[in-house]
Amino acid sequence: MIYLDYNATTPIDAAVAEAMLPFIREHYGNPSSGHALGQAAHRALEAARASVASLIGASPDEITFTSGGTESSNHVIKSIARLRKTAGKHFVTTAVEHPATLNPMTWLESDGYTRTEVAVDETGLVDPDDVRKAIRPETILISVMHSQNEVGTIEPIAEIGRIAKEAGVPFHVDAAQSVGKIPVNVEEMNADFVSVAGHKLYAPKGIGALYVRKGVEIEPLIHGASQESGRRGGTENVVMSIGLGKAAEISGAYLKQGDHTKLRDYFWQQLSAALGNKVVLNGHPTKRLPSTVNVSFPGHVGGELLARLDGVCASTGAACHSGDAKPSKVLTAMGLNRERAIGTIRFSVGRPTQQAEIDSVVDRLSRALSSEMAAENTR
Repeated sequence: MIYLDYNATTPIDAAVAEAMLPFIREHYGNPSSGHALGQAAHRALEAARASVASLIGASPDEITFTSGGTESSNHVIKSIARLRKTAGKHFVTTAVEHPATLNPMTWLESDGYTRTEVAVDETGLVDPDDVRKAIRPETILISVMHSQNEVGTIEPIAEIGRIAKEAGVPFHVDAAQSVGKIPVNVEEMNADFVSVAGHKLYAPKGIGALYVRKGVEIEPLIHGASQESGRRGGTENVVMSIGLGKAAEISGAYLKQGDHTKLRDYFWQQLSAALGNKVVLNGHPTKRLPSTVNVSFPGHVGGELLARLDGVCASTGAACHSGDAKPSKVLTAMGLNRERAIGTIRFSVGRPTQQAEIDSVVDRLSRALSSEMAAENTR
């Protein structure tokens, strides 16, 4: 098996698992308890919070642990809708956002909320000026993802954040796909809210974080006691939070050493050399996640081609859409025709990926396409 689906999820780093184990076996106290066992858990939880904050340039008291990126984005959108409903009921977002952003907005439509989805160009890039033009007096939130999860395009977030700040509109960034892969700094982004997903950066599934800028009001999504500075009721998930904290620490060190850009570019170079015009790159050629190689094989069906690659794990779009035969909404928004969209496979590399694995996948693709063409010629 060759795993090239790191945008969908990552394995838990061995050091992350090791850091979690003592809090499964020994340090099981409730962090809200005043006794020694509880306080040990509390100190570890706060250390993990500080590690997550450090990774994105925030203060620890600006970090709330959540169950993942989807909860974080839902928290922002639903809270802002309630807090600012007297100011307006209009959201500005883009046509290539994750369902974690678009679906809460759709859910709020029954209460009179509307949204403007700003278009993207053929590479998936948003024009900040289009965001500016979409703002209305009744706009209460701008939400734009940092990097597109299917094609990897990195959006001009800092510029959009400046526009939001000038307009006096809160700005939410879904950074689930970019944290741990590229540098993320909440101050440089001019962000008020940032969503983080642990399982995208070698932490467990079921843990994430939400950055809330100091001084910005937000209501709890989950009401209960005063955990997480009153932002999220319920006993804290100490084990998973420690896992995310350790993963953030490792990611910070990794980003200082480099990223996957050379491996990503090598993959595309080998594909284009072996297949020529039989393969087309999707997404921005340079402003793209170092993990992501999204390509189309015109005249073929991505899912069928992937099934013939003999144990290669990749996606025919975002993983959460993999059972859907319809063209990806993201690729459609970028202007890809149905044939090219249906023929798409997203490969995404990770820290364990070896060059030999990429060579093997390119070879398997070449053989799969050759055999498919031969079969067509004999019909």
